[in-house]
Amino acid sequence: MIFEKILIPDLVVKTYRDVTPEMIKASGKRALLCDIDNTLATYDDPTPPEELCRWIKNMRENGVEIAFVSNNSWDRVRGFNEELGLVAYAKAGKPKTRFLQMAVNDLGIEKSEAVLLGDQLLTDCAAAKFFGIPAIIVPPIKDKTTPFFKFKRWLEKPYMRKYFKMKKENN
Repeated sequence: MIFEKILIPDLVVKTYRDVTPEMIKASGKRALLCDIDNTLATYDDPTPPEELCRWIKNMRENGVEIAFVSNNSWDRVRGFNEELGLVAYAKAGKPKTRFLQMAVNDLGIEKSEAVLLGDQLLTDCAAAKFFGIPAIIVPPIKDKTTPFFKFKRWLEKPYMRKYFKMKKENN
C-alpha cells in the first residue's frame, strides 16, 4: 500500500537523546535533518534547552552535522537557532522536500548521507520518504491538543502499530 511506504518510519526511538553519533555513522550517514517542535523541544521553549545543546555539541564533535527543517515560522526558528548557528529553514511545508534538498546542499553532503528526525508521520516521515532518506520518529514531547492535531495523531496510529508489528516480527 502506498501510504505504508511513506508513513511507516525506518526507526522509532523514545527521545532524540536515543539517537547517537555511533548509530548515525554505523548506518553510513553524516547528517540529521531535524524538526524542532515536539521533536527536540516543546513549542514553549523559545531557545534550545541545555540538554539539547549538549546533544547537538556531542553529535557535531563526533562528525554528525545537524540542520533544522521546520514547518514553524521564521521568528520561531530564528530565535531557537540564534545561539546554535546551524543550517536552518522555516516554513518548510513538509512533506514537501524542497527545504530538505536545500539543507543537504548547505551541509555539503549527498542526500544519501542524511536522515530525518521528527515527531509526525504525515509531515516528517512522509517528507523523508518522498526525499528518499530514512526517517527516525520520536513520540511528541508535548503534543498540541487542538482537534486538528488530535485528528492527525489518530490518522498516524495504524502506521505506528504496523511499524511495531513489523519490528516484532523481525526480532
